Amino acid sequence: MDTREILQVVDVVSNEKGVPKEVIFEAIEAALAVASRKVHGEALDVRVSIDRLTGEYDTLRRWTVVEDDAEEIEPEQQVTVSAAQAEHPGLAPGDVIEELLPSVAFGRIASQMAKQVIVQKVREAEREQIVEAYTPRIGNMLIGQVKRLDRGNLIVDLGGNVEALLTREEMIARENIRISDRVCALLIDARIEQRGPQLFLSRRVPKLMMELFRREVPEVADGVVEVVGCSRDPGVRAKIAVRSYDPRIDPIGACVGMHGTRVQSVSNDLAGERVDIVLYDANPAQFVLNALSPAKVVSITMDEESHTMDVAVAEDQLPIAIGRGGQNVRLASELTGWDLNIMTEEQAALKQEAETGVLRQLFIDKLDLDENVADILVQEGFTSVEEVAFVPAAELLAIQEFDEDIVQELRSRAQNVLLTQEISREEHLGNAEPAADLLEVEGMTRRLAYQLASHGIITREDLADQAVIDLLDIEGIDETLAGQLIMAARAAWFADGAQA
Repeated sequence: MDTREILQVVDVVSNEKGVPKEVIFEAIEAALAVASRKVHGEALDVRVSIDRLTGEYDTLRRWTVVEDDAEEIEPEQQVTVSAAQAEHPGLAPGDVIEELLPSVAFGRIASQMAKQVIVQKVREAEREQIVEAYTPRIGNMLIGQVKRLDRGNLIVDLGGNVEALLTREEMIARENIRISDRVCALLIDARIEQRGPQLFLSRRVPKLMMELFRREVPEVADGVVEVVGCSRDPGVRAKIAVRSYDPRIDPIGACVGMHGTRVQSVSNDLAGERVDIVLYDANPAQFVLNALSPAKVVSITMDEESHTMDVAVAEDQLPIAIGRGGQNVRLASELTGWDLNIMTEEQAALKQEAETGVLRQLFIDKLDLDENVADILVQEGFTSVEEVAFVPAAELLAIQEFDEDIVQELRSRAQNVLLTQEISREEHLGNAEPAADLLEVEGMTRRLAYQLASHGIITREDLADQAVIDLLDIEGIDETLAGQLIMAARAAWFADGAQA
């Protein structure tokens, strides 16, 4: 391979493969270095430098300068700093000495080796280019043709000699896709792999359905109608939330299309997946009402602290609201972002009555109130002694039944209760042993009890006085568990009062 042949190889391979010439030069240099080591010694550190304009090249032997007291020295590749400075003053550890070696004459075998290195480098460069080109498209929908099956996975040809992998886990269950079928899928990852496709697809993610509506509905593509969110049970059922930025356009009608053609097209692309299109509403309660359609909701009780809603429906609407296997309520919950508890009107009334009774007893026992005043606090939305102690006085005065003297007395009692609890908590923190009644709270474990005790929550009453947010800093306790433990502690306390 003379200098002209090197330049010809670089030009031809670069043009055919679309790879930068610099990559080809580096591949040839690597191949020449390998061939040179076979001639001059495998242990040598050899570098080949090709002139990018003329194709001429130099072969250089390299030594790396190391400390005199280095533990192990490779004499073929390293030289001590004192020895190096004898001939090259000013060198320091880490510097490199290079000397010219005779450039080898290439025969057929050496040329073949150079070709192999070039092919490998070109393949690596092509794979890097694919990843670089497709990384910005992660989250976009791609359409390709199934090229072959690989152990249950599909290799999808995206065109331009680019392949993507659609694994069995990312396919819709029981979907019948055959070789040569065209499929649409969402690009979920692009990464460099040594072998096989580097692009990874999914047909299960909710965003795929949103992209299909963008393709099928011009109003969505133009931004007049927005698909706000989507929840899916892939291949079975899905819900999408839509809204319109033009009051003249019905977003649901736009997505359904004339005689249902648009929504049917999306459904056909996703193995017949049935789609419920619901109207988005900024009011969370109304959004939940829309999402639970076709079930008719009687009432909704929101708990913003735990981000849950109790949804009451008529007895005959309960199966519709829950759906087969809980599908309807699960999809509605995912779509709206709220945890939804579906119950009958009777169950909702009983739960409300129980919670009201617990809170009423809390205020009666802690603040030494009569039932009428306690009921007023509950009806006005107060749920803890802390709220009574620290809410602005003006908010309490706004309650019709309260005057200034009552408000002052309520705040004083609440603040005294909190002060007493704080003193008690500090006394308990010395040994941090949970009380027996704390261990008996429903849902309590010994480990949780000791964690609570270490934070000053020693007794059942201490736990009953907490708000959910007070427990979230304790390891292992989330909003759901905190709410359950507090209500269990308050319920036991209320039961004691009822028996008396």
